[in-house]
Amino acid sequence: MPKAHSAIAPLTFETTGHIKGLMARHNVREQIVEAGLKCLQEKGFNGVGVQEITAAAGVPKGSFYNHFESKEALGAELVERYGAASKRREVLADKSVPPLDRLRKHFDTLNTKFIDSNFEHGCLLGNFSAELANQSALIRESLAKLFVRWTDDLVVAIADAQADGSIASKRDAADLAAFLLDAYEGTLLRARVERDRRPFDRFMQLAFEQILI
Repeated sequence: MPKAHSAIAPLTFETTGHIKGLMARHNVREQIVEAGLKCLQEKGFNGVGVQEITAAAGVPKGSFYNHFESKEALGAELVERYGAASKRREVLADKSVPPLDRLRKHFDTLNTKFIDSNFEHGCLLGNFSAELANQSALIRESLAKLFVRWTDDLVVAIADAQADGSIASKRDAADLAAFLLDAYEGTLLRARVERDRRPFDRFMQLAFEQILI
């Protein structure tokens, strides 16, 4: 009778120098992205150079161009990541929560984030739109796509709220969503200038007591 096979031990692999090199390059790229986001949010796109970004990342300046053709290319990627990493889709698409509550939670979460940063870290979408819309076609295209994705996320929750009657307005959900986003970006700019939460409070009151009714 054949012997029973012994338990198979988990496979292990020795990391090769090539793989280590790939990991190192990947880590450098991520360091540049993270430092770039922090620097550009704090000082604006035109207020920061590649040297400052790489210094903040703790990598040589020359390594920047191993990963990005230009600071503009980094900016476009930051916009893409900013949109992809946002929690808004999870909040706005959570069908276990009533749709109007999802909308309120979405904006409340953003308000808290910006207030807790002492109004210093604005929305990258709004910041780059104001600074770069007429300067970089590449970044403008990325921003336009992000505006569409965010609006679409809002449309889902608004349409659900219209369907369950918590929003009685028959106005097109896409128009309501676009208006809310436009109004919120303006609200955020004023809150940053005034270093005050009252613009957020006005937005929430008017949006949820006058517009989304």
